[in-house]
Amino acid sequence: MLKYFVGVDLGTGSTKAVAVDADGSVLYTSQKHYPTSNPQPGYSEQNPCLIWDAFVFCINDVTATIGSIPVAVSFSAAMHSVMAINSEGEPLSNAIQWADARSGDIAQSIRDSTQGEDIYRHTGTAIYAMSPLCKIIWWRNNDYPLYNNAHKFISIKEYIWYKLFGVFEIDHSIASATGLFDILALDWYDQAMALAGLTPDKLSVPVATKHSRSSHLLSTVFKDITAETKFVIGASDGCCANLSGNAIQPGIGAITIGTSGAVRIGSDEPIYNFEAMTFNYLLDENTFICGGAVNNGGAALDWLLQNFLKLTDITTETYEGVFGEIDKVKPGSNGLLFLPYLYAERAPVWDAKSSGAFLNIRFSHSREHFLRAGLEGICFALNDVLSAVQHSLQPIDEIVISGGFISSKIWVQMLADITGKRLVVQQTEDASAIGAIYLAMSAFGVDIDVIREKDAGHRQVTEPNMTNHGIYNQTFAVYQKLYKNLKESMHLMHNLNN
Repeated sequence: MLKYFVGVDLGTGSTKAVAVDADGSVLYTSQKHYPTSNPQPGYSEQNPCLIWDAFVFCINDVTATIGSIPVAVSFSAAMHSVMAINSEGEPLSNAIQWADARSGDIAQSIRDSTQGEDIYRHTGTAIYAMSPLCKIIWWRNNDYPLYNNAHKFISIKEYIWYKLFGVFEIDHSIASATGLFDILALDWYDQAMALAGLTPDKLSVPVATKHSRSSHLLSTVFKDITAETKFVIGASDGCCANLSGNAIQPGIGAITIGTSGAVRIGSDEPIYNFEAMTFNYLLDENTFICGGAVNNGGAALDWLLQNFLKLTDITTETYEGVFGEIDKVKPGSNGLLFLPYLYAERAPVWDAKSSGAFLNIRFSHSREHFLRAGLEGICFALNDVLSAVQHSLQPIDEIVISGGFISSKIWVQMLADITGKRLVVQQTEDASAIGAIYLAMSAFGVDIDVIREKDAGHRQVTEPNMTNHGIYNQTFAVYQKLYKNLKESMHLMHNLNN
């Protein structure tokens, strides 16, 4: 019987399941999309039942296609989701996602308080509207009946786990992104809990990222899964992506661009920067994944396509055509500069009232200039985070990249030119799902370094064009001043329109 592992990534836009054999070769990938709703400005929610359905579909699709059951299924998941459930594990609310900005004022007040830095240093999570800590406080202040009636507050992954096994457990990695978990003591942090008015029984039990379960009852959920298959709880998507690309070594970083984007490095201890509020999430008990996330990755590009090209159905061919247009414009977009804070911004500004802007618009600028400047702005935002992370440790020489953007050579080259770093594609499949598989494999005694060595010959390397890097450095110096110069006006306009 074929021995294989499945990594499931519970993402913002879809759930993806990747099946890999014991030698690390990809056998099959299944994916199912679902929507995000925005019932009010600044809100971002998802129906957890749709995500459960997508998960079940992907597992059944994988097992039916391969024709046998996997050794293990392991999870990766987007961070910062939170939902209220009753004692039966049924949703009392939608899942509030990372992009939800409703608790921005609460985050700002905590950040400015005497407790702010202490909570940041203990929990490793930046104090911002994305944090479940702030979202739960928002519920208490604005929807007390929901807050009071909630049996527990859990993430999407915990919801899936409960529906599988009937227990409330949370891995250390997802817990370390809640703003409620002590990343050194590996338990819920009293001061953060008190701030949200919570006791530990309102949250799940923290467990290691290699924690596993199995059950004969799974046959009632899946067509082909039995108690022989172990389910490994896994980690967060960013941590899994670093593990997948081996970006846990000194001098190696990781950048992911999907709907949002992130810059991450591995460390054996937290790396603190309260001003930029770099995060410190747990991959396992001995490895921290440190860095910063931005709100505006592929979502900002899609906004440009929808509003500048009036596209409603964006396909692979659409992207190829757009990148062809962008490639005709020289680096620097003829002096046009884009601040991509369309969905406000996380690192390094942490401002839920921030907004996007184009600077230096001239009559000579065409649609192609706006598109290229938009893409450059997304890359500048990630380079801004990279600068903050590098400020705290040794220089990064190589960056492992992942996410949908790796399919565009133009976008990858642009990011290399702006950062001045060598970029490496280690995995063409979903990096977070592969990282989840590596966690499961290591839990079952598989040497993942052997698999990495086998895959080393397939690395795709992009070197920076240092002439372009010099051009971009001059523009980046202007970019770094832009938010500070516009902050007051952004806040005034935000208040006028809210």
